[in-house]
Amino acid sequence: MKISQVAAQLYTVREYCQTASDLAASARKIRAIGYPAVQLSGQGPVPPDEIVKIMDGEGLVICATHEPSPVILDEPERAIETLQRLGCRLTAYAWPEGVDFGDAGSVNTLVRKLDAAGARFRAAGITLGYHHHDIEFVRFQGAPVLEYVFAHTAPQNVVAELDTYWVQAGGSDCVEWCRKMRGRLPFLHLKDYGMGLDRKPFFAEIGQGTLPFARIIAEAERSGCQWFIVEQDTCPHDPFDSLRISLDYLKSNLVS
Repeated sequence: MKISQVAAQLYTVREYCQTASDLAASARKIRAIGYPAVQLSGQGPVPPDEIVKIMDGEGLVICATHEPSPVILDEPERAIETLQRLGCRLTAYAWPEGVDFGDAGSVNTLVRKLDAAGARFRAAGITLGYHHHDIEFVRFQGAPVLEYVFAHTAPQNVVAELDTYWVQAGGSDCVEWCRKMRGRLPFLHLKDYGMGLDRKPFFAEIGQGTLPFARIIAEAERSGCQWFIVEQDTCPHDPFDSLRISLDYLKSNLVS
């Protein structure tokens, strides 16, 4: 993993990205910390052209986005237009809004729409990924529903955006999932899994939790991962400090 492949997920600092001026200030901080790229998610209603101007001005690459789930499934052309304006060729379906993973009809509607949307994205030169949480590790027809999603969508239409924390929270193994997604894993969310004295898990900075990141990253690289995206859903203090701690750990231990 090279430093040029590491990005910050803006969802980590979403509270500081709700206006154009705040987004610009946050981009400046992220670049100063040392990140060369960002994934767009959670920012306010800033027009794509303005976002491009801000990121270009700070020397940040927009490596990927999250687009609204209903738009991806039902209005993919809208999402495609946004990505084209951003100059970005990688996005993800971020949350299974309205999907009942206990209902076969609901699951099959999801995979059918994902595959169809992914084909539309691919025709436009854009790659569509599926971003999961822990809920996708519920059993469905004898296996985690996440396996069903990938088994019933074409690899050329839908790829994986694995999330290290949520794989662990779902009771599965991050290294094994990186191996399963060989050739289908262009981006990966790096997020550590901490355990508190209250026996409750929490989102931790990279290197501050329990996950074997050296093994995870090595396997992800073997699977063709291009972007390693640092994210922390909640932070104990200033989220920019958390982004800094995570990047310092990666640079000291895992960046070649």
